[in-house]
Amino acid sequence: MSYDPENVFAKILRGEIPCDKVYENEHVLAFRDIAPQAPIHVLVVPKGPYVSTDDFSAKANDAEQAALSRAIGEVARITGAAEDGYRVIANTGTNGRQEVPHLHFHILGGKLLGRMLPKD
Repeated sequence: MSYDPENVFAKILRGEIPCDKVYENEHVLAFRDIAPQAPIHVLVVPKGPYVSTDDFSAKANDAEQAALSRAIGEVARITGAAEDGYRVIANTGTNGRQEVPHLHFHILGGKLLGRMLPKD
């Protein structure tokens, strides 16, 4: 999957589409998901043009990588998800069901979450 600069998150980052911002720093924007799957559902998005975690880990500088990691923890604290537990998910590629070709992490919490995958 290649980076599409017209993806919805790129447009949010450029201010072309509004968002319900939860947190922002120099390298990251976090905002509430418009179709939440849990009481707490926030997307944490790096501001650089990265498609996936492997793309980000190969190309992002140390400051961007540290900012993203810290932002995930900060958002969990801001939203209260850190109090009772939460899940962090990054979908990648077709098999991972990535819908937007911009790296993003879902922080889900606020209730007891079910299994991620069924037991086989």
